[in-house]
Amino acid sequence: MKTVSGTFKECIITLEKVMEDGSQKKVSEKYVVDAITFGEAETKITEEMASYVSGEFGVDNINPCKFREIFVSDKDTDDTWYIARLAFIVLDEKTDKEKKSRVHYLVQGCSVNDAMKSIDEVMGKTMIDYVIEKVEETKYVDVFTHNSSK
Repeated sequence: MKTVSGTFKECIITLEKVMEDGSQKKVSEKYVVDAITFGEAETKITEEMASYVSGEFGVDNINPCKFREIFVSDKDTDDTWYIARLAFIVLDEKTDKEKKSRVHYLVQGCSVNDAMKSIDEVMGKTMIDYVIEKVEETKYVDVFTHNSSK
């Protein structure tokens, strides 16, 4: 499991896909790209998809992502992306009360339980007290980072 930090954008694209019966259908898909600006995100998703798409292709929408770090798996079976919300627990020294600071991560895995294990694997190496509040499957087809080997 490796971690990738960056500024990520969600790209929603429309493309023509060949269906199982051989017909072509326009579909919408979501991808994540590592890009600082919206223009960079559009350029990157267009470049990345060029080898996969034949026919019509368009970038419909680009949105900023709420996560700044991605946990990438090296296992071939981990083909699903999950969004995880963690609460970091810190003690307020003035009031002696616990405070929670919430952070989102994108995690690659084959199931929710697998994603949670990956979170524990990465976060277990830190000194931060945390609670996994939520892990849910996303509709992201793929993620393209600056150091992607795709």
